Amino acid sequence: MTHLWVRHEQRPHEERVGLTPEGAARLIAKGFRITVEESPTRCILTAAYANAGAEIAPAESWPDAPADAIVFGLKELPEDGTPLRHRHILFGHAYKGQPAGQVLLARFRAGGGVLYDLESLVDETGRRVAAFGYWAGYAGAAVALKCWAAQGRGTICGPLAPYAGRDALLADLRAEVTGDPRALVIGAKGRVGTGAADLCEAMGLSVTRWDIEETASGGPFPEVLAHELFFNCILARPGAPVFVPESALLKTRALRVIGDIACDPTSDFSPIKVYDRVTDWTAPALRVATDPVLDVTAIDNLPSLLPVESSQDYAAQLLPSLMALDALDAGVWGRAKAEFDRH
Repeated sequence: MTHLWVRHEQRPHEERVGLTPEGAARLIAKGFRITVEESPTRCILTAAYANAGAEIAPAESWPDAPADAIVFGLKELPEDGTPLRHRHILFGHAYKGQPAGQVLLARFRAGGGVLYDLESLVDETGRRVAAFGYWAGYAGAAVALKCWAAQGRGTICGPLAPYAGRDALLADLRAEVTGDPRALVIGAKGRVGTGAADLCEAMGLSVTRWDIEETASGGPFPEVLAHELFFNCILARPGAPVFVPESALLKTRALRVIGDIACDPTSDFSPIKVYDRVTDWTAPALRVATDPVLDVTAIDNLPSLLPVESSQDYAAQLLPSLMALDALDAGVWGRAKAEFDRH
């Protein structure tokens, strides 16, 4: 019997989950055993999983799960250095040379476990089967607007907290945001860019949508500096154009807030060269210039701002793959295992 163990997320400000009670019920109907850890923070109540037929375990008890259980979470495991003996499904961020990723892989090597990285769950064409991208874009644009509103008050954006839903977020923004900043979204045809543009349009802002065609020249791109808000929604990779060079800080510009939703400032290929570290929920904005003001916001778990919508959307995308967990050597799981073995 395939045993899926859904763990409580131990990272602060993380309320999302990759399986809904409805999805759990479908897996149980197929013959899977489902265990869900109790969680004081998960956006979906534990009781709903119990009502769907799942077994309930104490929070953070996954290290003692049966050896054949597949442990499923979204964000990183506690960095305690312990060997990992289970098969784990999570966002490992371990295959691009990240220092923390190398430590994670060493823990799997030491314990004999396997990482099925959610970033490596791809179809036959190499496209991710499930992604939080849309909600990362939507929430990232919302945080950037909060930064803009704070500038208007002569302050810097303060701590964030999750919203009960999209309507609550929009109501808060409408009460807070004044003026009509123009927004430029690069990567507008992708999931992330679509989400960012949709938030801006829901707020009645003028949005310029750019994608590969508009950036094919390689730059420079003075249009970026002519918009008050700029959203980078493309991944850092070799050959990526630089959209905001260091020299932008010295030039006349309308630009006041950069939402680096792709959020990879330490990469050599980052297209945003005016900052060097991520921001977080406690301090969402990094002020990189004062005359005139320029803030950068770059948070790596943005969809948690809207945990219910983002969880429901992601879980629906992922469920068909979870239904195939009883055939781990084939399809998306076989490809993810091959990627793990390669690294």
